[in-house]
Amino acid sequence: MDNSLKNGVSNIKRALENMPSCAGVYRMLDANDNALYVGKAKNLAKRVVNYTKPERLEYRLQSMIANTAKMEIITTKTEAEALLLEANLIKKLKPRYNILLRDDKTYPHIFLSGDHDYPRITKHRGAQKIKGNYYGPFASAGAVNTTITDLQKAFLIRSCSDNEFSGRTRACIEYQIKRCSAPCVDKISQENYSELISQAKNFLKGKSRDIQENLVKQMEIASAELNYEKASMFRDRIKALNKIQAKQNINVPSIKNADIIGIYSNSGQSCIQVFFFRGGQNYGNRAFFPKHEEASDEDILVAFIGQFYQKNIPPNELIISTDIAEKNLLQEALESLVSYKIRITRPKTGDKKKIIDDAVKNAQNALQHKILSSVKQKNLLEGIATIFELEHTPKRIEVYDNSHIMGTHQLGAMIVADSDGFNKKAYRRFDIKNKNTKPGDDYAMMTEVLTRRLKRLKQECPDKKSGIWPDLLLIDGGKGHMGIVKQVLKNLDLEGEIIFACISKGPDRNAGREQFHMPGKKSFTLPHNDPVMYYLQILRDEAHRFAIGGHRNKRSKAITKSVLDDIPGIGARRKKILLNHFGSADDIKNASLEELIKADGINKKTAEDIYNFFN
Repeated sequence: MDNSLKNGVSNIKRALENMPSCAGVYRMLDANDNALYVGKAKNLAKRVVNYTKPERLEYRLQSMIANTAKMEIITTKTEAEALLLEANLIKKLKPRYNILLRDDKTYPHIFLSGDHDYPRITKHRGAQKIKGNYYGPFASAGAVNTTITDLQKAFLIRSCSDNEFSGRTRACIEYQIKRCSAPCVDKISQENYSELISQAKNFLKGKSRDIQENLVKQMEIASAELNYEKASMFRDRIKALNKIQAKQNINVPSIKNADIIGIYSNSGQSCIQVFFFRGGQNYGNRAFFPKHEEASDEDILVAFIGQFYQKNIPPNELIISTDIAEKNLLQEALESLVSYKIRITRPKTGDKKKIIDDAVKNAQNALQHKILSSVKQKNLLEGIATIFELEHTPKRIEVYDNSHIMGTHQLGAMIVADSDGFNKKAYRRFDIKNKNTKPGDDYAMMTEVLTRRLKRLKQECPDKKSGIWPDLLLIDGGKGHMGIVKQVLKNLDLEGEIIFACISKGPDRNAGREQFHMPGKKSFTLPHNDPVMYYLQILRDEAHRFAIGGHRNKRSKAITKSVLDDIPGIGARRKKILLNHFGSADDIKNASLEELIKADGINKKTAEDIYNFFN
């Protein structure tokens, strides 16, 4: 046993001296108080003592013990409570030796409001605190948006905000295209609208057959009465319902409210595929790739379930592909989060077995695609190292572009690519702050962006060991930009320390014939069918997309900014009062002092301030 391992064991034994024999959570910390591992136990002392005999443990755990400087514990009343606390701490601390679920976002739901006489339908993500009914989760925002559109066609439910609803004087375009019954202007009674809401709720709970049969009867009655316009309305609603069911129904009558969770592992990596079923309908599926070292499918699945349902509400049933010893404990822990019973099952035969097998097959395909993609990414990065004569395969590439329209709303953008593809968390936008920059001066913009970025790098990581320094800078530009970048590096004493290249369109701005420019080299291009050339184009285009997106946001904010925003003492409330009273900013600008005073909530002094501002 080497010295570091002996020291780790000694540190654990010292912690055991005061370790209680009750349920709780333990944390192993390194010398800098960083969490190495978070674990839970029914009996803390009995569980932790196992780490004092590292020869019985796998190499990964021996490495963890060798790095352990001290331990901290939190006692709990039950083991189920400890399991939930463990999952919560793992998500928060992201310990190196734990299994980590990297996708920790919540998923969108359909929301029917419950605090209005005429409920609205909309997408909702996050805490479910607003009064109403929630249906989901859906695997993607696109899926829930499409379903809401189809539900509007089927049940003619409004989607507008309460403010828009109360301010309507005539029906909007949603009514014209038959996606709303226009309760805002009394095109439908409250009683009949409530019936539509009731039908929608029943449909979302899986009670679709009665609804469709009723619509068919009403269509036939209208047709028999020669009221063909009314009959066609019912026909359109039936078609909308069929459209939803065609997308969502996988004929598994035994599944009502359940998450189907299948796992597949290979080459030290794993994928978990989750299908969301609610009301007998399939709300889509999503692949997850937990981060872990050596671990069994059972351990990965337990960790996933514990972490996933910290933010997502569990359904009545979890159907899993692998037996887990802690099934009863997991059920107890999840039931403490909700007000109903939860079953965790692993089917051996029947329809449920077929759907879980399908989930595992999807997980296998997703993992294979990810592994192949990572291999491809590695080859592309090696190709970039060869082309740009880098000393090693780049671990981080930063790509820069600028955006403006006729010199207005100028900004720079940086995107980052690494061995996993695009690292979107590292993307940055830079508002051009130098007031002396001439409108549309691309060189000045690039000078400011690179200077600010590289100065910050020097401040945050002067030793260049944190992994945030780029191995290659790729600049969207030509030979002129090359001189600019070279000068920036020289000014910051970084000349020769960072490799960079500029990429410009070829003759006639022909994509596929891009030219590359580097200091001390003749400009060159690559064969148009070279995969590395295609990858470099993708990098450049992603930077352009990110820059354009930021520019559009900036321009939209400028367009929506009102001249009223510049009047001292006029906040959002008074601005709304004025616009509701006069109709537009121009009418306010041209109003007399007497007219301004007549607006509700505008006293004489405020009216004088507004009048004097414009006059």
